[in-house]
Amino acid sequence: MTTPVPQPGIMDIALYESGQSKVEGVAEVIKLSSNENPRGPSPRAIEAFRATADRLHRYPSTDHAELRTAIGEVHGLDPARIICGVGSDEIINLLCQAYAGPGDEVLQTEHGFSMYRISALAAGASSVSVPERERTTDIDALLAGVTERTKIVFIANPNNPTGTMIGGNALARLAAGLPDHVILVLDGAYAEFVEGYDGGASLVDLHPNVVMTRTFSKLYGLGGLRIGWGYAQKDVIDVLNRIRGPFNLSETQLAAAEAAIRDRDYAADCLAENARLRTWLARALAEMGVPSDTSCANFILARFADRDEAVACDAFLKARGLIVRQVAGYGLPSCLRITIGEERACRLVAEAVRDFLAERRGP
Repeated sequence: MTTPVPQPGIMDIALYESGQSKVEGVAEVIKLSSNENPRGPSPRAIEAFRATADRLHRYPSTDHAELRTAIGEVHGLDPARIICGVGSDEIINLLCQAYAGPGDEVLQTEHGFSMYRISALAAGASSVSVPERERTTDIDALLAGVTERTKIVFIANPNNPTGTMIGGNALARLAAGLPDHVILVLDGAYAEFVEGYDGGASLVDLHPNVVMTRTFSKLYGLGGLRIGWGYAQKDVIDVLNRIRGPFNLSETQLAAAEAAIRDRDYAADCLAENARLRTWLARALAEMGVPSDTSCANFILARFADRDEAVACDAFLKARGLIVRQVAGYGLPSCLRITIGEERACRLVAEAVRDFLAERRGP
């Protein structure tokens, strides 16, 4: 008996593994594996979510006009050049579907977000990884990796899972150095955590081949609803809208996202608390001999002596109900990515790592 054969590239995709949320034998856990906002969404977003309950029988709008207007007002962008999707993952998928295919190449950095490779292979294109420099995007390596087959270059800035980022001058040099036929996608899932950073929006305004993606899953605490958006020149947005599902976002998603992005005071409070605790946890671990690069996101990438020590520490943390993320699949086997949780969670992590190292390395 023969079975249907998928398109080339599909079987090269490893199944995506989300952050673990349970530990066998441990009743109460603290999840620090998915870079979620520990405070949850804005109360206004929760209220807007509940208010849609009596409209669940109605189809949502197809143009997302009210949410695009809100995004445009908050970020100073043209709503006509904004597209909304099921998380920024959908925007990434749409870009690969529209602009890359068999025989084409899609570039990403060696520790880049796994969805870039998945979306490229799903579209039939080849995924090409270029080296980073000290866990940071290397502009020269990216430009050197471009060939006549390259159609898209993805970079996350700040990057996940490293937390590092490159500055505006480097981004501008990358955008200017790419051929006109290559789309540069600036993934700004963590852009809100960097004060004064526009996520690359200004470069979108300067170049017809630059696209910015953003998400409501991190700062705004709406990961469970899956809402993202993209910003590009109108020609690119029109292309993506041709293949976007007309009802890809529900009334509930649209209402919650609009309320969340308009609640600037809540967002500011979340940012301030994340920055405070991120600095505290990074310093506490560094004093124990566990360094991390300066993080520009809502997590830190803790570096251990080797893979065995990282795996052992992960197991030690889990035994105490603290779930962090191993990132060997991202080429970082000696590291653990730790989401910045509430203060109690950060202190429990620091205490557990201290106890682990005392047992493993000795006094």
